[in-house]
Amino acid sequence: MNTDLRTGGGFVLSFGVRTLRLSERTHIMGILNVTPDSFSDGGRFIDPDRAFSHAMRMAEQGADILDIGGESTRPGSAGVDAEEEIRRVIPVIERIRRESDIPISVDTRKSRVAEAAIGAGASMINDISALSADSGMAGVAARTGVPVTLMHMKGTPETMQQNPVYGDVIEEIRTFLDARIRFAVSAGIEPERIILDPGIGFGKTVRHNLEILDRLEEFHEAGRPLLVGVSRKSFIGRMLGREIGGRIMGTAAAVAACVMKGAHILRVHDVSEMRDVCRMIDLIRNPERFTDRG
Repeated sequence: MNTDLRTGGGFVLSFGVRTLRLSERTHIMGILNVTPDSFSDGGRFIDPDRAFSHAMRMAEQGADILDIGGESTRPGSAGVDAEEEIRRVIPVIERIRRESDIPISVDTRKSRVAEAAIGAGASMINDISALSADSGMAGVAARTGVPVTLMHMKGTPETMQQNPVYGDVIEEIRTFLDARIRFAVSAGIEPERIILDPGIGFGKTVRHNLEILDRLEEFHEAGRPLLVGVSRKSFIGRMLGREIGGRIMGTAAAVAACVMKGAHILRVHDVSEMRDVCRMIDLIRNPERFTDRG
């Protein structure tokens, strides 16, 4: 196997004037939750001005993509309707797009929200249901031609942590994602627009999450880029005995493991710190890419 697991695919994502060459280095997706109840930062950025300021700060810190969500998907959370989700995310997306060309991903399970977000300037869909929650989502992705992330989740946010059980967790996730790739392609989504996410913390126990990280390279066999979200998650808190605010070092360790296993995109809250982690591991794995200019 190639020592750099990312080089085999030569994955490229195009977002208008910006192009991300995912095989060259690990890319950072900055999280922006415009919700009152997300697990880590619920309520902090519900105000559009604060949300915009935080988005610009993450862009300055080196985020390659901003992922904006208007509905919490923490374990046990209840959903909101499309109108409320649109009310939360669209003003923020519009303002970011006026001020910056950074790629914007919309974190939603709803086709109406995705379509409105793309109309406002988003250029990627991050769907935790892998296009299964809304029958119209695949059509929106196909028609607009934006990249789409398909994530594995066992159950729904309301039920996913109620004793999740697997035989072989990796094989079950791979089987699910393979099926969703076939569905997406049959709906008219170009294969090169598809990104995969194994869904850390979405219907998994601590042991399941650890096994996913340990065997992450097995997901490369699907031939699509990998996005992974470990930032501040509860499995880190349980292992280290840390509350949310004290999980940055545990997150850094998990991010480093993901980079070593060839993840293409890391979805994080702490952009500056995790960008440094990714850059260091990228250069350790590929020292010939270092120059005196960095």
